[in-house]
Amino acid sequence: MSNSPLLGIGFGLAAASSWGSGDFCGGLASRRTNVYGVVIVSQLEGLVLLTILALLLAEPIPTLTDVVWAAIAGIGGAAGLAALYHGLATGPMGVVAPVAAVVSVILPLLFGLFLEGLPAPSQLLGFGLALCAVWFITRPGDDSRIQVRDLVLPVVAGLGFGVFFILIDHVSAAAVLWPLAAARTASVLALLAVVLLTRQRARPAASQMPLILLSGLFDTGGNAFYALAAGAGRLDIAAVLSSLHPAVTVILARLILKEQLSRLQGLGLALAIIAVILIAS
Repeated sequence: MSNSPLLGIGFGLAAASSWGSGDFCGGLASRRTNVYGVVIVSQLEGLVLLTILALLLAEPIPTLTDVVWAAIAGIGGAAGLAALYHGLATGPMGVVAPVAAVVSVILPLLFGLFLEGLPAPSQLLGFGLALCAVWFITRPGDDSRIQVRDLVLPVVAGLGFGVFFILIDHVSAAAVLWPLAAARTASVLALLAVVLLTRQRARPAASQMPLILLSGLFDTGGNAFYALAAGAGRLDIAAVLSSLHPAVTVILARLILKEQLSRLQGLGLALAIIAVILIAS
């Protein structure tokens, strides 16, 4: 895929929309059933979907190097997803989502600046506004104090996602679906190993399967869009735009669960729009 900044921006926003929808579905399901079951089933679904699409589109088989990079990225992504869903299920969402999103974007942002140099000043301003937007969007709107224990899972989630962002960018742009399938395979094997070693209960409740399958579909779509965004444009732009996914989660909670938006969340949504305009300029 040839580099196209606008195409990369579009894919980055698509990744944010897909991931935000997946977080909403996965977070709800994890509150009602075992988090490992939610993640494993969603990852297995993604593996099946990606394999079918790769076969239908006759995508070329990636090199062994690409498979290795993708597999390591998949393990990082699985750790991040498990920590995120567990955090959303047990801790304050207004803390878990923004911290995970901010940490996840810091690593690839620094990596991209080191490898590709500084972007335009307007884009740098957009980066800053996007990070502020992520924080404001998911604030609970009260004076709740943040405890140190509330930060452990979102920081782990952010680090896992950051590793995925960086490593998946090392995969050749000639193939997208097969490397993502390799990442899913590695993530499923890693999660199953954790479940077996720790004797965790991993069977999800049957009543939550629709939500779990939706979360898997959206998470897979987000990964595919992010890989396309990183291949079409700059790594840092793809990471920052995709990190706006909490905005989608908040909007869905407002529309479906009838949760009220706080003033800070409204400010965050406005900043997100401005950030996108600046990054696209």
